[in-house]
Amino acid sequence: MTRPRQLKLGHMIEGAGRTWTDWRHPDATPGASTSFKYYKRSAQLAEQGKFDFLFIADSLSINEKSSPHYLNRFEPITILSALAAVTDHIGLVATLTVTYSEPFNVARQFASLDHISGGRAGWNVVTSWLEGSAANFGKEEHPAHDVRYRLAAEYLDVVQGLWDSWEDDALVHDKASGRFFDPAKLNTLGHKGEFLSVKGPLNIARSAQGQPVIFQAGASEDGRNFAAKRADAVFVGHGDIEEARSYYADVKARAAGFGRDPDDLFILPAIAPIIGSTEAEANARWQERAELVSIESALAMLGRSFNDHDFSAYDLDAPFPDVFSHGFNSSQSATLKIAKAVQEEGLTLRQVALRFATPKGELVGTPEQIANRFEDWFRTRASDGFVVGEPIPGQFKILIEEVVPILQKRGLFREEYEGETFRESLGIAVPLNRFTVEKAKRAVA
Repeated sequence: MTRPRQLKLGHMIEGAGRTWTDWRHPDATPGASTSFKYYKRSAQLAEQGKFDFLFIADSLSINEKSSPHYLNRFEPITILSALAAVTDHIGLVATLTVTYSEPFNVARQFASLDHISGGRAGWNVVTSWLEGSAANFGKEEHPAHDVRYRLAAEYLDVVQGLWDSWEDDALVHDKASGRFFDPAKLNTLGHKGEFLSVKGPLNIARSAQGQPVIFQAGASEDGRNFAAKRADAVFVGHGDIEEARSYYADVKARAAGFGRDPDDLFILPAIAPIIGSTEAEANARWQERAELVSIESALAMLGRSFNDHDFSAYDLDAPFPDVFSHGFNSSQSATLKIAKAVQEEGLTLRQVALRFATPKGELVGTPEQIANRFEDWFRTRASDGFVVGEPIPGQFKILIEEVVPILQKRGLFREEYEGETFRESLGIAVPLNRFTVEKAKRAVA
């Protein structure tokens, strides 16, 4: 499915906002995280802009310091199933953890979403980084980081094997003979591994795109290897373009090392552009948002990456405390990024909290400037596109109406969807059914 390289764009819908304080903006709707009207409007706007996909993040543990969007929001597959009925082309990517779910149910849920949407489902495979999740599922402790990634590899094998239970021509529906399906083309997985034992077969067939598209969101060493080997797209966060280029080159090289075509893997950093008709207006909008952030909310945001560690007891203007062990088994990549900044710059706790709560970055400017920066990241191989959030109400609409047309005029982004399924939009092939392939190999042996 070779075609000219173009940007891949997704929209992360976050309802009450990306941070702990976005809901306080005068134009924000604090209850948006459980408003179907809000999600529907966001989804249809993204489809109007010809975006590749919607992205729904998730986690399974909250406390009194969690962000408003995390505190009260929809379950991803449920809301995406509803959005499938009010959209026609855009991909639907749901985050779902392997650590606290069962592969048979997960395979069935995503296959159902894939059929409901006509082949537009995607799965963001995560391992859950908050230790509080364990207690919500009757577990004594949260598995170690490396154990979670071993589980993820086996879990994905099982789910993809279940998705292939029915070969593509198994359901014959021959009314004359009364033959509903060909029993020889219904396959039992029979998996027994380190963590999982799953018999199968799955009670739903493959969709128009064969299998849902696989996303992965880890940036640690284990996460990079897992993404390079197994994912179709990687959702990642970066502080600057140099860091992004280094990550891009590393993960693409790993993909090649696993025998993959690196161009079959899309690396998509999360961004939240702030756009104004002039630079001054864009900067004013950023400042307007930054002023909503108190030091208390900044500390709460910081604590999230350290397994909800409480930073309020520390001296704000003393050197950053040695608490990195709290983050290594949860959000390892974010912890390492902060540790690097602290070591290189000698930052205080106040400086770290405010920097990571209100990062300005380079994506603040006019529509032309934002388009230029998109193009720079894309052409210099810092990314294959972006997962775009909305930092201030109304900003995503401005991006669709004023930035996307510039990208289209430059030939960097589609003007129309290329097909009906998510895989057709991305330009990646329908995976062959493993059982069909194995039978064909045996037939010629």
